[in-house]
Amino acid sequence: MCGIVGAVAERDVTAILLEGLRRLEYRGYDSAGLALLDADGRLQRVRTAGKVERLADALKATPVTGRTGIAHTRWATHGVPSDNNAHPHVSRDEIAIVHNGIIENFEVLRDRQRELGYEFSSETDTEVICHQIHYHYAQSGDLLEAVRRTVSELDGAYALGVVSRREPGRLIGARRGSPLVVGVGIGEHFIASDVFALLPVTQRFVFLDEGDIADISREELTIYDLDGNRIERPVQTSELSADAAERGQYRHFMLKEIHEQPRAITETLEGRLAEDRVLSAAFGPNAAELFARVQRVQIVACGTSFHAGTVAKYWFESWAGVPCDVEVASEFRYRPHVVAPGTLFVTISQSGETADTLAALREAKTRGYVGSLAICNVPESSLVRESDVTLMTRAGPEIGVASTKAFTTQLVALLLLVAALGREQGMAREREAELVQALRGLPKRIEQALEMEAIIEQLAEDFVDKQHALFLGRGPQYPVAMEGALKLKEISYIHAEAYPAGELKHGPLALVDNEMPVIAVAPRDDLVDKLKSNLQEVRARGGVLYVFAEEGVDMRSDDGFRVLSMPAAPELVAPILYTVPLQLLAYHVAVLKGTDVDQPRNLAKSVTVE
Repeated sequence: MCGIVGAVAERDVTAILLEGLRRLEYRGYDSAGLALLDADGRLQRVRTAGKVERLADALKATPVTGRTGIAHTRWATHGVPSDNNAHPHVSRDEIAIVHNGIIENFEVLRDRQRELGYEFSSETDTEVICHQIHYHYAQSGDLLEAVRRTVSELDGAYALGVVSRREPGRLIGARRGSPLVVGVGIGEHFIASDVFALLPVTQRFVFLDEGDIADISREELTIYDLDGNRIERPVQTSELSADAAERGQYRHFMLKEIHEQPRAITETLEGRLAEDRVLSAAFGPNAAELFARVQRVQIVACGTSFHAGTVAKYWFESWAGVPCDVEVASEFRYRPHVVAPGTLFVTISQSGETADTLAALREAKTRGYVGSLAICNVPESSLVRESDVTLMTRAGPEIGVASTKAFTTQLVALLLLVAALGREQGMAREREAELVQALRGLPKRIEQALEMEAIIEQLAEDFVDKQHALFLGRGPQYPVAMEGALKLKEISYIHAEAYPAGELKHGPLALVDNEMPVIAVAPRDDLVDKLKSNLQEVRARGGVLYVFAEEGVDMRSDDGFRVLSMPAAPELVAPILYTVPLQLLAYHVAVLKGTDVDQPRNLAKSVTVE
């Protein structure tokens, strides 16, 4: 989830690099740095643990300038946050690089390099790449060829920015598994992890494809594939402005964040998937050893994060064969526990500062769990610092109090964990490949669901004068119904409840009449026929139904029965997909009711009190 910025220009690029890092802070990081080639041909580097502003202060104290440079915000995977582990990394005062991703075979390469006399000043996998480029540069005398030879030897995921003291007007970019974009200016070029970093200097971009290597100077951009063939990539003009990281065209932050979900999910997957498997190293250098000892999972969370954990329970047990329990943190911390051997304690939190979840983690440390893992959106948070291993979601800043993109990225992160633990339990390679394929196709399906917004906006008019609503789902869609009910009550102040559809006859049917809308989610799965029978129970009692049903499910709209067609999706990722229309429904109902959508009454974004 690190951030890369690079530039080669006729002007000093220090301020450009620093502003680019600021605009990438949403990705999460624990250190920052930059390297510049100055007018005397020296390689100048400044790195600091902590925030970009700390780097800016260091640059004020020791100014450096240059027309070619690279910069980076790092989230630690190999080595603790420190000045020495911060990027850029340098080899023998000649080559400097920045890197996003995880290199799985770095230990093998590091052993070879030590035999060749290379010394290491960090604990990172990135320094290995830097030395390997230096080694091949010494053999070939060409920076592009050195990078090409090096990346052919790397296993894992990477996006790279590389400069050499011997070629001060040249910048090499390369990507596989992590995105990298080239910004095109007038007599200058840039690279970045995200177009947002470069919007102050250009709106023209070339998006590198998987395996591309870009040879960049002030006047030229030449792109090659891994085989060394020269290829063309189109220059695209972005419609985003420099203030795109703000609310922009959207009326509320919540709506903006709903629409950001395809990108947020793509970034949460960035650098964590190989061709057909999940990279366990994404969870940190000690994760593989920990996962090998895990026999069951205990998830603890609050609110929306609790719903994410409840969905994941179905995944852990049906896909990974790992028993899983889920509990609300505020209840967990106040009761005695029986901890089964080999239980992994998993916490989920958007902010990482939720008081009940933090207290539960601290209690768990005394109870004999095999280890702790945090899924979180804020890398510098207490929850992350106090957990043994972590997986960061990459939702970016979420301003709206009602969580949207944080929830869906949590679900994506949990699926990555399901794959990693499932592999330890003997999950078939084909099964993991199926999971990876479903995740890769998810952003596109989310985009298709967002195209339903106009229909949902009209539908919202039916809810404005309602006081109550009932949400239904079966299997892993039941917690999705819970999340839908929570969203509606949070921002529209309509009382809403969720039930497993099979439980209707055990009480909730007593509430059903034509004044209580009933919302159901109906993917095409093994439970859909059972769900249809449950919905007939509602119709027989005069209830008004709104059903989000997958294409191919045999349901038709009728009086008191509205069917909204959903895009087809693998059953595994359907809970993530079906969350989106429920978010849109809650949003548009709240807008019509005139509530404060982004800051609903009585609620806070981060609950740091008990």
